Amino acid sequence: MFENSRAFSGFAVDDLDKAEEFYGATLGLSVSRQEEMSVLRLDLAGGTTVMVYPKEDHRPAIYTILNFPVDDVEGAVDQLTARGVTFERYEGFEADAKGIVHGDEGTPTIAWFKDPAGNILSVLNDGP
Repeated sequence: MFENSRAFSGFAVDDLDKAEEFYGATLGLSVSRQEEMSVLRLDLAGGTTVMVYPKEDHRPAIYTILNFPVDDVEGAVDQLTARGVTFERYEGFEADAKGIVHGDEGTPTIAWFKDPAGNILSVLNDGP
């Protein structure tokens, strides 16, 4: 039924202007505003699209909504930190001084951060 459907994901924020600035300028993603629907469109690598929509009674997701695989987690963390991003620390995950949780066999090296609406994102190693 859906094998040829170009499915996409979406998530809510409380302020579309702040989201546009964060996802476009801070993260460097391709962001376009679709005024007729009051949404942002994030065009990600590989042809993936994510819709970001405003929600007046928004509550941040308590799980990771978007993961960014990278070749160099530490380098990505350094670049994001320089752009004002703060990294999260979670109980049960031992993080280094930069907020990076270094994976071992079978688990990724990952660092979590939040968007201006409080939604959780991550950078994690791409591959073994």
